Amino acid sequence: MTDSDDGESESVEGGDREARDAGDREEFHADPVGHTRALGGMTVGELVDGYGEAGIGAAVVNEAGDVLAEMFANEDCTVFLSLAGAMVPAGMRRIVADLIRDGYVDALVTTGANLTHDTIEAIGGKHHHGRTHDPEKSLREHDEGLRDEGVDRIYNVYLPQEHFAEFEGHLREEVFPALEADPDAEGDGDGGHENVSNGTVSIADLTCELGRANADVNEREGVDEGPGVAAAAYECDVPVYCPAVQDSVLGLQAWMYAQTADFTLDALADMTDLTDLAFEADDAGCLLVGGGVPKNFTLQTMLVTPRAYDYAVQITMDPEATGGLSGATLEEARSWGKLEKDARNASVYGDATVMLPMLIAAARGRVE
Repeated sequence: MTDSDDGESESVEGGDREARDAGDREEFHADPVGHTRALGGMTVGELVDGYGEAGIGAAVVNEAGDVLAEMFANEDCTVFLSLAGAMVPAGMRRIVADLIRDGYVDALVTTGANLTHDTIEAIGGKHHHGRTHDPEKSLREHDEGLRDEGVDRIYNVYLPQEHFAEFEGHLREEVFPALEADPDAEGDGDGGHENVSNGTVSIADLTCELGRANADVNEREGVDEGPGVAAAAYECDVPVYCPAVQDSVLGLQAWMYAQTADFTLDALADMTDLTDLAFEADDAGCLLVGGGVPKNFTLQTMLVTPRAYDYAVQITMDPEATGGLSGATLEEARSWGKLEKDARNASVYGDATVMLPMLIAAARGRVE
């Protein structure tokens, strides 16, 4: 290489450096990654704030906390909470009930399973710590043994089967009779149930009556555990939608009762009220815990309104590449018109039993 070549090389390198120093980059903007701290005495909110200095998943958790806080603080925002998975058996029941009681949720979309387990606790039953396997047995032998003992397993949570018998008795004594057709009634029904006069009720009417009964029995029997999610929704006039109620013990019991009573659930009856709630919202936001039917039911509501969600946070463990709804990104939902083009959204990938309490604590700390 000649001297002139060396000079040209130095000149080019110097020019590139000058261009970079001058900010001649479209994507890159100087924002150095910091290093979060974890100290004794820190609040959850302080920890999540510190995640904002970090990268990868920590940065996303911080962003999700920001979106939730802005959504909760917006008094003109109608908030939809979608709750799938075994969140009640896993111990998340009080978090959800507190959100409802403290005015952070305007509508809940959940599974019949969560409502079933919520009711079991409301009337005095308990879920128990268990284990996924016995090291001295095969996986099959472990679960065969639980079946012989009359114990149902939800990952590492156990539930004695006798609680389901108590649940059935509660429904047949405290819930279903109030929804059964009154032969002497005319026009709209009583007790707030629009169609009780002809024996046809909406699923939201069922969950409302369930919440009332749970609260009544919980207080009457002096149950140590609180009355729970459905009761909180009933007392705060928050509708609870359960679009796949058939896929649960609650749905099975409703079907069995309907075989000998003038009682029918109308799966489409909730659509008008839910759509009206979305249609009339000034701003709208959703927190999606898990996927499945509750997630889609919550998101698709915006397809028949002139608007879309302004805020959205989802917690999921499902990957996008499977093509399933549970792993579908919120960016994909934007293409459908379920989110506004400028909506604030974040997707947190992780166990909801870990991420939900963290995000709610952080968001509530920023708002309160």
